[in-house]
Amino acid sequence: MKYSGWPDPGELVVGKIDEIEDFGVFVDLEEYEDKRGLIHISEVASGWIKNVRDHVREGQIVVCKVLDVDEESQQIDLSLKDVNDHQRSEKIQQWKNEQKADNWMGLAFEEIDDEAYTAIANELIGAHGSLYDGFKQAAIHGEESLEDTDLDDGEIDALVETARENVSVPYVNVTGYVDLENPSPSGVDGIREALEAAEGNGEVPEEVDLEVSYVGAPEYRIEVQAPNYKTAEAELEESAQRAIAAIEGHDGSGEYHRDRRTDDE
Repeated sequence: MKYSGWPDPGELVVGKIDEIEDFGVFVDLEEYEDKRGLIHISEVASGWIKNVRDHVREGQIVVCKVLDVDEESQQIDLSLKDVNDHQRSEKIQQWKNEQKADNWMGLAFEEIDDEAYTAIANELIGAHGSLYDGFKQAAIHGEESLEDTDLDDGEIDALVETARENVSVPYVNVTGYVDLENPSPSGVDGIREALEAAEGNGEVPEEVDLEVSYVGAPEYRIEVQAPNYKTAEAELEESAQRAIAAIEGHDGSGEYHRDRRTDDE
């Protein structure tokens, strides 16, 4: 997807070198429709430049800083020397991510006209800042991440399904323990009910993987995998509290702790 507007001064843009002259370099902007910028020879590299072609080549992908934009004269002034290695690497990765997201849009909506395509893309960008981040949030949080958009249910379903099939989401793992004791007549059945409650009874969010396992009486391990620590910690504690509430309903007792108990404790 290419933007139809103009870049802002100070913005970093990705471009392909189209033409090299003695006075500077013309660059086609990869992120903007029909936009071309000029890198004056003084902005190609620091110090005196004898030959511009010693520093750049035609067809090269570069990251430039926008110095000035004159819409009336259709002129965009760029700088290559004002972009450091970290900025260049970060911007290229961002650009590649947006290209991936553009491909995902094609997978989600195979038969759609350009106007509708742009409208959906703009909803994702408006909600999450970029097309890629929109897909990433859809993969992690599902329909909830798109609730504040004007997308219809079919569009949301298509985006979430495509995101979850294609977006690689980093996950974190946390572990906690719960001690469950049940001296009441319900005995093992009460413990089993508490463990089922800990597992969420099928109500754990889709982006969360939660598993409860036996360690050694009366201790049980709860392992949670989630997209971030905040979610993981919350789900871990909620799981333990569900188990404790269930066992207390049988006049038993429960205690949650983060570290595994030892025989000496």
